[in-house]
Amino acid sequence: MMKFDHLALPVSNLDRARAWYIATLGLKVEFEIPARHAVALQDGEGFAIFLEERADVVPKGVALWFQVDDVDKAFGEWTARGVAFAHPPQKNFWGYGPELVDPDGYIVRLWDERTMKEK
Repeated sequence: MMKFDHLALPVSNLDRARAWYIATLGLKVEFEIPARHAVALQDGEGFAIFLEERADVVPKGVALWFQVDDVDKAFGEWTARGVAFAHPPQKNFWGYGPELVDPDGYIVRLWDERTMKEK
């Protein structure tokens, strides 16, 4: 068995990025490594993103996809709580869903199984 489990993502400001991923995406702190200016944030399924503060952050085309139960519902709820999207759910080259941009310019995309099949 092989499973993608962790991803390291360099960020220019750890406190800002940590706050954004927690408040916007609802990720939870798994653990922190203050000496490395790093934090591991976990989704609801056990996947962890390591945010590590660095001076050389270049997002160049990096995109993260997060599966949600219902893209349209998530977009409505997140918009109501003030989350700013780059665009609403729409047909894209990768499927159907909205996009956000994190504080460092990484693209965050939401998708769900139903709309991926239907749209």
